[in-house]
Amino acid sequence: MQKILIILFTFFTLFFIAQDIKTKRGIVSIDGVHVAKVSHHAKQYTFLDLKETPIFSVEFIDKSIVDSVRDSYIKINRVYNRDKILELDYISPSAFSGEEKSAVYTCIKSLKIIDERGINIKNLDDLFQKEPKRKLDSKTKEAYTTRSKIDRLNITVNSVGEILSNGVPVGYFTNLPVSFGSEDTVSDKSFMDIEIYDVKSKFIGKYITTTKQIKSAGGKTFTLYRQMSGQAALLKFPTYKAIAERMAIMDPTFIKIQDKVIVGEVMRDGIEK
Repeated sequence: MQKILIILFTFFTLFFIAQDIKTKRGIVSIDGVHVAKVSHHAKQYTFLDLKETPIFSVEFIDKSIVDSVRDSYIKINRVYNRDKILELDYISPSAFSGEEKSAVYTCIKSLKIIDERGINIKNLDDLFQKEPKRKLDSKTKEAYTTRSKIDRLNITVNSVGEILSNGVPVGYFTNLPVSFGSEDTVSDKSFMDIEIYDVKSKFIGKYITTTKQIKSAGGKTFTLYRQMSGQAALLKFPTYKAIAERMAIMDPTFIKIQDKVIVGEVMRDGIEK
């Protein structure tokens, strides 16, 4: 009986202290009281006080890091003090909430820079002083590590299929289509596997066009493209540059700088064997 009373007390306490957050026609309200205004352009939302003075903006970022790993977060910038921009995680009231609801919900529930009295300038400034760090999962952290290593290699592919790292030739593609262009993607119309060789004509691996897999000479396999259930594929047509980058990750001996390998283990966001 005592446990039941505790559960009921907790339920009613949470029910009564829960805030009713709404945004209608650009006006943000908490429990029926107007506290701020919001306007948006593209993925940027500007929050204003009730006198329509812009105070800060929230911009949604969604980007590809490497392969199919993406990162979504927000950038917060004060209108009256633009000395720094914060990159922060955001929360949503539900899985189906749009960006506006997520921005409002994050500012009120997570960051607490909007409350029942309006935009809280003190909390906003404190947020910029503390500069909280984002909480990235292991998969995203690993993707950023891989991306950093790839960027250091600075891989490019020229108009004849030659692969370069920081401007120095390191290998080349074979079985290229007649209409090949360095910025082209490998389409489903390519029936022949695209092979990769180093500058000494040693076979490094190949891209299997029918399965969207990269296979190294050492036997490692990585799937660049997998059909997402009910969704459009992110990497249905990978670029030649993306193939060369992934091969450099799979085979650390492929591309070296000053005789030091700078690319680590294969990421596991695809299928590795």
